[in-house]
Amino acid sequence: MAEFKVAPADAPVGQKLLTWVDNRFPASKLYKEHLSEYYAPKNFNWMYFFGALAMLVLVIQIVTGIFLVMHYKPDAALAFASVEYIMRDVPWGWLVRYMHSTGASAFFVVVYLHMFRGMLYGSYRKPRELVWIFGCLIFLCLMAEAFFGYLLPWGQMSYWGAQVIVNLFAAVPFVGPDLALLIRGDYVVSDATLNRFFSFHVIAIPLVLLGLVAAHIIALHEVGSNNPDGVEIKAKKDAQGRPLDGIPFHPYYTVHDILGVSVFLFLFSAVVFFAPEMGGYFLEYNNFIPADPLKTPAHIAPVWYFTPYYSMLRATTDPMVNVFVVLTAVGAAVTLLLGGLGRNAKIGVAVAAIVFIGLLKAFDAKFWGVVVMGGAVIIMFFLPWLDNSPVKSIRYKPGWHKIMYAVFAANMVILGYLGIKPPSDAGTLASQIGTVFYFGFFMLMPWWSRIGEFKPVPDRVTFQPH
Repeated sequence: MAEFKVAPADAPVGQKLLTWVDNRFPASKLYKEHLSEYYAPKNFNWMYFFGALAMLVLVIQIVTGIFLVMHYKPDAALAFASVEYIMRDVPWGWLVRYMHSTGASAFFVVVYLHMFRGMLYGSYRKPRELVWIFGCLIFLCLMAEAFFGYLLPWGQMSYWGAQVIVNLFAAVPFVGPDLALLIRGDYVVSDATLNRFFSFHVIAIPLVLLGLVAAHIIALHEVGSNNPDGVEIKAKKDAQGRPLDGIPFHPYYTVHDILGVSVFLFLFSAVVFFAPEMGGYFLEYNNFIPADPLKTPAHIAPVWYFTPYYSMLRATTDPMVNVFVVLTAVGAAVTLLLGGLGRNAKIGVAVAAIVFIGLLKAFDAKFWGVVVMGGAVIIMFFLPWLDNSPVKSIRYKPGWHKIMYAVFAANMVILGYLGIKPPSDAGTLASQIGTVFYFGFFMLMPWWSRIGEFKPVPDRVTFQPH
């Protein structure tokens, strides 16, 4: 048992209280380890705001969600009316609802930017692989949380969007119909589905999400933060064991983050008060119409943050599957001819290619669309092992690598836009090209990430006071 600390008899009451708490709970120890004595690189730029902003939006979503649950009725006959009641009769209910709906989109904005910053600066590289994996799990949880929450207003787009997405699971061979029935709790989206989604949205997913956020932060503070130079600041320390290029997170970065929070809240408030629907992208106009199982909307599309993956789903047609067959055959042939493999390895590659082509032709395009949509998220988990670049940061990679990342970002925006629009031949072709580029970006990364002339990485971080 650890020895108890004893505060001096003439110490202030606050110090005595803190000593009493520290003897029973490591409050001061946690404060030092994660704030005042956690040394972060001194060259953080504005792109490092997004982690703190994600925490802020998480708090906004939890607090506003608590107030919404006080008045919401998870009943198919009452759900839509209860949302209208919140909007019209509950004091400040309209503000709470719009903060929650805007917060959902804001969450994905800051998380997408946070992940893209990690990709640019190599924040997934050794020793931060687990930090990245926890982050990807958080992203998956966010997608699940948004999907379950989207049904709750019980509007037209909520109802039919859930109908379409749940029916995708029915495309899974052998177990699909039973899986879809398990998710819905009924043969159609109904009151049972609403209750299930409400339980997951309000209780189950938030608990998992909070646990993953804690694990993400603990893993980050264990290995230390990355920086725009990709230099490990723990490599060079002073006589007291403090990183020469590090500064305490508190007060320096807590004050630094206040700037990012202030700008974010200004923009967030502007959307909440002046454009909460954001032209139908944050809140679709069809969702202000009560759900009607007998009337299908002319065009069903998910919310904007799902649309890049929805585009990939729609792009996976029978001709697209044939393209995958050809690409698999060409890839196997190039590997066999130019890979310099031994006899057994060549046999393995040939057998694997034949099996994969057989699977591609055995199941219909709808199933492979679900696989492509899920694979687009799952492939990001493997990024730490796909990137073979000798440097971490984009600052020291060849110029054409920057073009690759810029095209990747533009491709995601284009796929997102195409996912909102009704299907068309030109849109489908563009989505197919975008899908091939997306997967090619990751699957060919072990090869292209090594090519080019890399700049020398400095021993110390580069920092200009401002």
